[in-house]
Amino acid sequence: MGIVNEFKEFAVKGNMVDMAVGIIIGGAFGTIVKSLVNDIIMPPIGYLAGGLDFASMFFDPTGGEHASLEAAREAGAPAIAYGLFINNLISFVIVAWAVFMLVKGMNAMKRKEEEAPEAPAEPPRQEVLLEEIRDALKTRG
Repeated sequence: MGIVNEFKEFAVKGNMVDMAVGIIIGGAFGTIVKSLVNDIIMPPIGYLAGGLDFASMFFDPTGGEHASLEAAREAGAPAIAYGLFINNLISFVIVAWAVFMLVKGMNAMKRKEEEAPEAPAEPPRQEVLLEEIRDALKTRG
């Protein structure tokens, strides 16, 4: 029973739950970024580049002619899909920028917490007692 309880304690720790939530949100964020790149950013860039579809851009080093990247892959050609690489590179830059902004915001909040003035420390109990004795002597005199 000891190992089961130890596993339960490990599995429900706050850090483990936080990490799981982060992974789930990260996966959803990756899907959103992929859609942003493929459906929003790349079409106008392709249009401005003369109607190019980056996702279908590839190079066959054997010199074979194929109608599409999918056809080259079906034929077993060693197709270099540089268009997909460009899409993934743009996705990476967007994710890296978003993470940078998140970390920057968290660091700014942490600095504000560190800059907040701390409450003055209470004097030791013996000093308080000595001050009380001093004040009592002053009122007598």
